Amino acid sequence: MAAASLADSASSLPRDVVIKTEPEIEGGPLLGSEGVSVKRDPVVSLMAPVSGLQPLSWSQDHRLAVCTTSSLSVMELVCDVHTNKQDLMLHRTSIPVPTDANRLRVGPAAEQAQVMEKFCTHPDPSVRQVFLADKVMNPSIGVHKGIKYASWSPLGCESSGRCLLACLTLDHRLTIHNSHKRLEWNMLVDLTKKYSERLKERGYAKKDNKPPQANLLDFEELQRRFHMQTPLRMEWSSVYTIKQVQPDNACIDVEMVLLAVLMENGDLVLWKFVLPFLNGADVVFYDIIESGVSRPSNLAWWEYENADRRMSGLIIGSEVGPVKIMPVSLSGVKGYFTLRHPVILWKECDEIAVENIKCVPMIHPIHKSSCSLIVASRGCYVFWCLLLISPAGLNVHNSHVAGLHSLPVVSLAVSHHGVAVYTCSLDGWIKKLTPTFTENTLIFKQEDMLQPENLTSRRIHGIAVSRNGAYIAMVSTQGIVDSYHPMNRTYQVHFVTLKTPEMAATLLLKSPTQNLYKMADLLDIVRWQILKNKCIPASLLEELDQKIQEVDSPYLWRFKLFLVRVLYQSLQSPPTDHRLKPTHEVNKVLVRDEEDGEEEEDDGQEEGESGGVKSEKDENQEEQKAEVQAWINAVETHLMRENMKKVLGVVYLNTWIAQNTSIPTCGLVEYLAKDTNDRASEVLIGHIKNKMNKQTFSERCSLCQAVLPFTDHKQAICTNGHMWLRCVLSYQACQTLTFRRCLLLDSIARLPKPEDPEWIKKILQAPCTLCDSPMI
Repeated sequence: MAAASLADSASSLPRDVVIKTEPEIEGGPLLGSEGVSVKRDPVVSLMAPVSGLQPLSWSQDHRLAVCTTSSLSVMELVCDVHTNKQDLMLHRTSIPVPTDANRLRVGPAAEQAQVMEKFCTHPDPSVRQVFLADKVMNPSIGVHKGIKYASWSPLGCESSGRCLLACLTLDHRLTIHNSHKRLEWNMLVDLTKKYSERLKERGYAKKDNKPPQANLLDFEELQRRFHMQTPLRMEWSSVYTIKQVQPDNACIDVEMVLLAVLMENGDLVLWKFVLPFLNGADVVFYDIIESGVSRPSNLAWWEYENADRRMSGLIIGSEVGPVKIMPVSLSGVKGYFTLRHPVILWKECDEIAVENIKCVPMIHPIHKSSCSLIVASRGCYVFWCLLLISPAGLNVHNSHVAGLHSLPVVSLAVSHHGVAVYTCSLDGWIKKLTPTFTENTLIFKQEDMLQPENLTSRRIHGIAVSRNGAYIAMVSTQGIVDSYHPMNRTYQVHFVTLKTPEMAATLLLKSPTQNLYKMADLLDIVRWQILKNKCIPASLLEELDQKIQEVDSPYLWRFKLFLVRVLYQSLQSPPTDHRLKPTHEVNKVLVRDEEDGEEEEDDGQEEGESGGVKSEKDENQEEQKAEVQAWINAVETHLMRENMKKVLGVVYLNTWIAQNTSIPTCGLVEYLAKDTNDRASEVLIGHIKNKMNKQTFSERCSLCQAVLPFTDHKQAICTNGHMWLRCVLSYQACQTLTFRRCLLLDSIARLPKPEDPEWIKKILQAPCTLCDSPMI
């Protein structure tokens, strides 16, 4: 029974009843049913070994970052509707590791060189050995090259509506990157350098701004200055909306996101990014929190939201065992409350390091309130903590899940849709933990994840789950080969499905986001099924049509367009083999001369018969393709007409008098008027004609000044033959050399101009009308 249906009758439940935290469609036979855990091609080989303790990170815009010793490899999952290949479509890019070494500064160059020379030859062995073994303080021993950790921001932080990428190298350089154009990366800011300059200006003082009493010749002071600017982890918060006062005293809503950086001394440095983040100079130092954790190991955000109340905190794990939440104070965020004191989640110093901290917001089905599930790996165990906020205060329930693995847990991933926790150890075993509620605590159901045969003998270094829980990615190397460890290891990334096509289709139909791009990992599983079977499942199409009749939303029409376009690709014939082959006639002439006459006649008849069958089959296939193409055109036309009505509605609301808005209003009106059965269009057209008062503002060709008629929503051709593509968002002719294209190359959009009013710029910020993909 689903959690929602049980919540209504929670008052009558006995104390030992267990409430499932995920619907039956996602939780029931997920890993035990046949055909669910299927390995997808291709297997991606890495050019260098993986590095860092958590080498995999999957973003909300379907990009997988893999930390290696030479670069940060990024694989973007693209649900391409322009190909009939059944493999995953992955666009590969990379961010190389900087070639120049990163040296932290703790004082003037001459003084720092003197200190280095002193401690290299210090008479006290306890001091000298600590200094010589520390790769941060002692540059002479060299540093490892590679990526230590990567963290993706929430969706919408970049100018094109995608994710920013924070990258930390093994030599402690923290940088922020964005995807420039399509397959390029651009570094926006070096936060390590920026923070080092800030510390230098403040004289390396603590948060209280008191100058340090000791100088660099004091070993403890030298360690303190290095540790206070050595980042260990960084994590992004969710997007917050704050009020910002303009120079004219107007108050506007501005979105921002925070990046928390955990330093080696336990300090938490917060950086503020105003969205969309364009320039590295715009990053602002926000706050510093002294956690008091002496040996920090990991970091995660805790964010609680219930009705109009919001709280935030930072979960810090230690190498010696304790876990606690540090309050984060935000100003200007509506409905925001702050924890008064740090919250201790686990206080025992048992020398078991805390790694892989994850926090998942949930709804308690019995108490009908928001709660937070925090999980982390501690050696062979999985630590969990349930936080409940009630009128009486904050309730903390914690424990450990034991007996999962015989070796330490190396990686932990969480699927937020139908909450499930996946863990893996060095021996390659992957376990699934499904949390279930009792009245007072949690119970975790343990399952072995069934792996494909060619993955059972491999050593796994890390796992990650895609945004909607459709795929799990794992990076692995060979295990023991013929009783020996191989000399040269090959590092590969594998993709395994976690959802069946039926599950994926159901989740897509019930999607709360109503955006195809955000559901691309689930879409890819449905696409794979259609390409394999060369048909759309009848039950899916029937349910989709029924939902369209009930709720005529653009999302459902885009989903239908996606299905039909993939069906069209499945009907495409495979490419023919054009290699040169000798003909049968040549062989017959050379081998046998007398008997060839009769045989050639027989062969001719057989070829004619097979050709007739083949031509009939081709004709049927061409007819089917023509029908599907007509289907595609009908759905595209519907989507375009609905978007035209939306654009004309915005034009009508934002023009007080008849004026040239640069949007082809008259052309859109004439185009919509062709359909006499659309009552909504007739009403809208009548209002717009009354407002325009017989005035027309025709688009003109920039080359010859001839009028550009509106006859097609895809392109405009003037009387002199000049052709321009039309913007899919505003339907203006793009008469410039630069414009944007959607991720799936379905359409184009023009770039906003400085003279455009705000409402036109807002129209141009929308995603693609056909596929919901961002415009890049």
